[in-house]
Amino acid sequence: MAGDGEYDEPESSDSLRTFGGFVQGLREHAGLTREEFQPLVRFSKHTIESIELGRRMPDREFVERAEAVFGETGALRRAFTHLTRQPGLATWFKKWARLEQTAVSLDTYECRLVPGLLQSGGYMRAVFEDDTPPLSDEQVDTQLAARLDRQRLLRERSNTSFSFIIDEAVFRRRIGGAEVTAGLIDHVLLSTEPRNVVLQIMPLDCEHHACLSGPIQLLETPDGRRFAYSEGQQNGRLISVVKEVVVLHQRYATLRSQALTPKDSRGLLERIRGAL
Repeated sequence: MAGDGEYDEPESSDSLRTFGGFVQGLREHAGLTREEFQPLVRFSKHTIESIELGRRMPDREFVERAEAVFGETGALRRAFTHLTRQPGLATWFKKWARLEQTAVSLDTYECRLVPGLLQSGGYMRAVFEDDTPPLSDEQVDTQLAARLDRQRLLRERSNTSFSFIIDEAVFRRRIGGAEVTAGLIDHVLLSTEPRNVVLQIMPLDCEHHACLSGPIQLLETPDGRRFAYSEGQQNGRLISVVKEVVVLHQRYATLRSQALTPKDSRGLLERIRGAL
């Protein structure tokens, strides 16, 4: 099932657990508790715990800050280069997932399903259980865990600008049934309340549509670089060629002008919710 790259690969997490154990060993050797380590690396205690337990893929920013705390030995940087697997994420999505961790802006247009960052637990499970060929219970649980972990971007990155444009038809599709859809809409409305998160709905009766070529994701890095990501059946593509990225940014900007305003979008979702 396409959508944000959490796909069908129940990959080994040995390298993550090994790296996490290495971080924990260095921290304890330095005589630091997680609470003491947290302000030094400026990552949450929960994030540090997840990394040390091998449940989360660390990003380079964490590695660099931890290196400074541990005396710039270079050992952590070398260990980081061997981290190549991330449970629950498709191979083609991993580079994009790393870029997301430090992006200053993330823009997403979807016409197939609700973006992973906004999905409710019930909707996620319905999507994964509909996959073909069927996933095992273990694969479903692995992908659920990966997607829920990724959703912490919305909660923890309050300085990142998030923009979502979603076709109205996505919410009218009722994946999982009326009850799941109702829970999904409630979750989306709650998740898009923060002022750094903007949701717009592309209405069914709109006569113009700038993104008919398909869904896109865009981001900007702290140093001003722009990237795009496009995903389809069994594949995904990280786009870094400037000319291509510029075109996709232009399309997204045009789509924002065609979609409903954030206020009208919330009103439409509330009406859809009320009709279930």
